[in-house]
Amino acid sequence: MLASQRRATIAALVAESGAVRVADLVQHLGVSDMTVRRDIEQLAREGLVERVHGGAMAVGGRSSEEPGFSAKSALMTREKEAIAAAAAALVEPGASIGISAGTTTYEFARAVRGVPDLTVVTNSIPVAQLLHESGTPGQTVVLTGGVRTPSDALVGPVAVSALRMLHVDRLFLGVHGMDARAGLTTPNLVEAETNRAMIETARRLCVLADHTKWGTVGLSTITELSEVDQLVTDSGLSERARTTLKDLVGELVVAPPLPEAAGQGRTA
Repeated sequence: MLASQRRATIAALVAESGAVRVADLVQHLGVSDMTVRRDIEQLAREGLVERVHGGAMAVGGRSSEEPGFSAKSALMTREKEAIAAAAAALVEPGASIGISAGTTTYEFARAVRGVPDLTVVTNSIPVAQLLHESGTPGQTVVLTGGVRTPSDALVGPVAVSALRMLHVDRLFLGVHGMDARAGLTTPNLVEAETNRAMIETARRLCVLADHTKWGTVGLSTITELSEVDQLVTDSGLSERARTTLKDLVGELVVAPPLPEAAGQGRTA
């Protein structure tokens, strides 16, 4: 396959799914990791894709743009697994927790699915399904109901009404972006309202966000960073961002990288 054909194929895959991983492209195209990365760099220079850590995604940047669950699942997988492992250490048997929709929170749900006697309130269809199938003794899952978004979140008046009757020890919240001035944000106005209702159910707020979320600003603010009790992120976060966040949130937790063998090949 010629270089132009490879790049056209990569661009088409990104347009179709929203995002692709380097590892998947290597297997699909039958070329080296370095070749794929060079192709992505060229496509990025031409403005056809956006180069991100571990792959490429559709050119975006609009504050109202909301990628789908599958597209986001393909990005920053090892960072999400590291964040999930660190956050799971905060959960004890018998606790009641909230888990918002998102791919990082989905990975967190995977990490806590074996915790017994856990009560989970969630507006995420994938999270509810994952925990339901775990079969862990004493585990209870409460799915809010509501209108489904591209990120597989249930939002709107039905979700908000259900959340107003519930109380949890700690909420684990995923976000589209975090910024010193804009706070925690999402591209979806209705999801922002639902997330605010989730925050009101919890005694403590724990945000799970990889380093690429820093500096990203969505259309609607969920809450200010000063309202965050704990923020769990990965080691890719810059020192400057760490300094800023330490002054704004209650506690900044930087998850150490996972061993190379851990979590390879996981995309959901």
